[in-house]
Amino acid sequence: MSQALENKADDTMLYSRIAQIIALARQKVASTVNLTMVHTYFEIGRMIVEEEQQGKERATYGKAVLKALSVKLLATFGKGFSVDNLERMKKFYLVYSPYISASALRKSDNPISASLLRKLEATEIPNHLENQAQPFANPYFRLSWSHYLVLMRIENPAERSFYEIEASNQNWSEAHLKRQYNSSLYERLALSRNKDEIIKLANEGQTVEKPLDLLKNSLTLEFLGLAEKSSYSESNLEHAIIDHLQHFLLELGKGFLFEARQKRFTFDEEHFFVDLVFYNRILQCYVLIDLKTDKLAHQDLGQMQMYVNYFDRYVKLDHEKPSIGILLCKHKKDTLVELTLPKDANIHASEYSLYLPDKALLQEKLGEWMESFENTQTR
Repeated sequence: MSQALENKADDTMLYSRIAQIIALARQKVASTVNLTMVHTYFEIGRMIVEEEQQGKERATYGKAVLKALSVKLLATFGKGFSVDNLERMKKFYLVYSPYISASALRKSDNPISASLLRKLEATEIPNHLENQAQPFANPYFRLSWSHYLVLMRIENPAERSFYEIEASNQNWSEAHLKRQYNSSLYERLALSRNKDEIIKLANEGQTVEKPLDLLKNSLTLEFLGLAEKSSYSESNLEHAIIDHLQHFLLELGKGFLFEARQKRFTFDEEHFFVDLVFYNRILQCYVLIDLKTDKLAHQDLGQMQMYVNYFDRYVKLDHEKPSIGILLCKHKKDTLVELTLPKDANIHASEYSLYLPDKALLQEKLGEWMESFENTQTR
């Protein structure tokens, strides 16, 4: 009986190892197919644009040309080549052709890149696109076609580059890319930074080098399912966050690991509880979060200072960085925070919202902030 059980365990282990290899192989094949499709669609878009640019008369009947082309391609290759899809391929080329460089394609291991390289080196960028090239754009394609269908709709090149870098580096699904765009992640991060750091967002995505890099101009918690006008307690908010912990970690940003809820510590025979305790592996420090559904008061800031002091003195290890305290509140007043805390305090107040922000309003605020910054620099 014992020998039979051992054989069964060996068989299960062998199956598990082989299944893992097959799954990885399929994932690799799917990834290669997706990237080849993206490069192919880019090349199709280029051909359509060049055909339409042969003359004004040709461009005038562009729709008719695409319709005729679509009929032939559908008959030969099946679905995927409708007029609408061909229009998308054309737009894909027009959006990304100013940013594709020969050196970048040489570094790509995609099988179609060599063909694209030869084509692009012999192709002039259309005059109306020549001045659009930006140094922060991604050099070549790394995402699926469904990702680029989302990215193409983003007009601001810096914002588009940010989402492209983050989606690639963080392995975002198409759904998560849409969610981050709809939650205005770029604007919320940008409004917490200076001009140089905004440019860095477009070049490198979100980098975490100091505590302030963790902060967004409000956290968006629409995934909790709490109605904005409903009455809920801090306990309700905490339970909702724990129930949606994966989403909350993604909203917090890079490097967060969950450690505990209602973390208790005791001194002078009195118990204290930190609502949520996280660890950030990039900054190598504890991040303590206290939840406030009412208006933030100076007593809340003092209490968080005590929590941070306790963790720094009795919990963190010598090689770890000072702990960070974040008061997650419905409303905050910056003046109250500044006057209550010393300038070097590692404590921050961050607002949260239970619904997706007004993207147009945030873009307007960011534009005003950039204009104000530039006016200050020129004085």
